Amino acid sequence: VQLQASGGGLVQAGGSLRLFCAASGFTLDYYAIAWFRQAPGKEREGVSCTVGSDGSTYYADSVEGRFTISRDNAKKTVYLQMNDLKPEDTAAYFCAAGAFCTVLYSTVRIHDDEYWGQGTQVTVSS
Repeated sequence: VQLQASGGGLVQAGGSLRLFCAASGFTLDYYAIAWFRQAPGKEREGVSCTVGSDGSTYYADSVEGRFTISRDNAKKTVYLQMNDLKPEDTAAYFCAAGAFCTVLYSTVRIHDDEYWGQGTQVTVSS
């Protein structure tokens, strides 16, 4: 069972990146998949989530309108399209699989989480 995040890199402010979360060893359809990020010295922040059962999506206030999450269950991949990137978006991004998601205090939370992947670094220069 594995979740593998990729697609990170160095980009200038205002630029775009697309992150990939590839799942293996389990059926993606049944799971909510969330993206989290953590910058040095800061708490982990849930930024977005897609629910497997009904396709619902959730976003943190900090990325609403700039980031778009989507999934392709056949390819067992969840995507995070990040546009209009800002220096404060700089962090290690990683994905997690669980039962469902909620938004609490303007950030995304995943519940009954089962799998966590390794991170991919996103660096936004000013």
